[in-house]
Amino acid sequence: MLYLTSDNFPIFVPFGVIGFYRYLWYIIRIAASFTYRPVPLPENSTYIASEDVTIIVPTIDAGEEFKEAARSWLVGNPKEILIITEEKMLGPLQELAHAVDPERIRVLTVPFANKRLQMTHGIRNTTTDIIVFADDDAIWPPTLLPYVLACFEDQKVGGVGTSQKVKPVGDRMTVWEVLAAFRLSIRNIEIVSSTHIDGGIPCLSGRTAAYRTIILKDPEFLYGFTHDYWLGKYQLNSGDDKFLTRWMVSHGWSTYVQCCKEAELLSTMKPNWRFLKQVLRWTRNTWRSDLRSLFMERYIWTTHPYVAYTMVDKLFNPFTLLAGPCLVAYVVYKSTKSVEDGGYHLPWWNVILSYMLWLTATRTAKLLPHLWYRPQDVIYVPAFILFGYYFAIMKLYALCTLHETAWGTRAGIGDIAAATAAMDKQRAEAQATNVSDGHSDSNSREHDERKPPALHFSAAPTSSSLRNRDLDSPLSDSGLLSPTTAQSPFGDEHGINHNITMMRVGSSSSFGSRHDGGHVEGTTGIAASGSQGRMRKRGEFGDEDLEMGVRR
Repeated sequence: MLYLTSDNFPIFVPFGVIGFYRYLWYIIRIAASFTYRPVPLPENSTYIASEDVTIIVPTIDAGEEFKEAARSWLVGNPKEILIITEEKMLGPLQELAHAVDPERIRVLTVPFANKRLQMTHGIRNTTTDIIVFADDDAIWPPTLLPYVLACFEDQKVGGVGTSQKVKPVGDRMTVWEVLAAFRLSIRNIEIVSSTHIDGGIPCLSGRTAAYRTIILKDPEFLYGFTHDYWLGKYQLNSGDDKFLTRWMVSHGWSTYVQCCKEAELLSTMKPNWRFLKQVLRWTRNTWRSDLRSLFMERYIWTTHPYVAYTMVDKLFNPFTLLAGPCLVAYVVYKSTKSVEDGGYHLPWWNVILSYMLWLTATRTAKLLPHLWYRPQDVIYVPAFILFGYYFAIMKLYALCTLHETAWGTRAGIGDIAAATAAMDKQRAEAQATNVSDGHSDSNSREHDERKPPALHFSAAPTSSSLRNRDLDSPLSDSGLLSPTTAQSPFGDEHGINHNITMMRVGSSSSFGSRHDGGHVEGTTGIAASGSQGRMRKRGEFGDEDLEMGVRR
């Protein structure tokens, strides 16, 4: 290389510095991924899948592959699986559900196909503490649910993701599926390293992610999730996982990724050129979400600075990647001229060959974590190199077309605004009916001994010391912990006027919102009901006793 650059060495120094910088950070990510450790299973679990987990699966075209996925979910023994689809798909999906487990799988419908509306409909019909969103083709290992629930032992954790691998649609992977597998292997390293370095993650993938139900039941979340606009004009349907991840950050919740064999799911990818349409949709979502995180919401800078760095790096990545072939083209052009005419002494074919060897060596090194398990995929490294340059051009195209919000790979998904308006109208009519019914029998309900009890929640503790104190402690007297009351977001769904008694950490009183110190309140679904350390959880999520936050 020194021989190649000896003609005009100073020109090449900046590019060498850029290359050194990028591969230095790659080495840092690799080192962080090796030192990362998943959260181990607790001896006494606070959360039990059969009582505390509902799996929500929004879909419109699930096929036979759904049966394999659903059976893998049921191995983890969740309390319930909710399949949310559009009305015209009710019959076919009910047949699939009944073929797997008619007792634990329910099929619900919305008027129009719209993923975010389907997800919120599932949220409103959930009665457990934990919600797990899953794609209809995501296949879980038997141990995934216990390992995901282990992360929620930390009361500050609001969302949990997992590592992923590609499952071939046919007997062997196509080149498109191998490219997807390369991308997932690189992504697994990125999310593990960012989780280990500063506890953040760019996105909790929607293929499978778990959240605390109380966060998602917040009316503010439900409205914002279904009325999400880019530049206040273009309503979004995809990018739901990006929205959820940003909500965790902006509302003070921690996230975690369980990257281990016990929690590694399998997912199918498009086995043909339609994979490129998927990538285009994901790329647009990434642009929109990262720009919001960095320049509009800006919580990411102080909460997860390393994640903020990776987002900034992605902004410039297509430009730095395309600078390579542009520079090589310039050198080749100069090499066709004689030295006397200002050309370079190295033959043009030598320049191209050197560049190809360099690309092959560096890209193969980047894919070593994947090739360690699938060495046969080394023949697809040239395809990965070409895809990288195509992807850089695609990113620039996506940046110029962020107003395009169509799904791209699924038929039947119509106008987003019309679907949202129809759902809002339907809910308004239902609420009006509930209010009318409430007035007609309010007197009789006053004396009904079976009236549901008040629903009590406490704040997400900020340390183990807070979790081990009761209401009569000096913390309560000093004002660090103080009770406050808010309207339950659950009551609106069933015509029940619950009160939520929360423990307030800090000085803010807004339900589920971020405030000074990054603490979060009113979000765990647990409240102290005495001074002996016994915790009691009551209301819609059931009625049970817990000792120091641990299920008895």
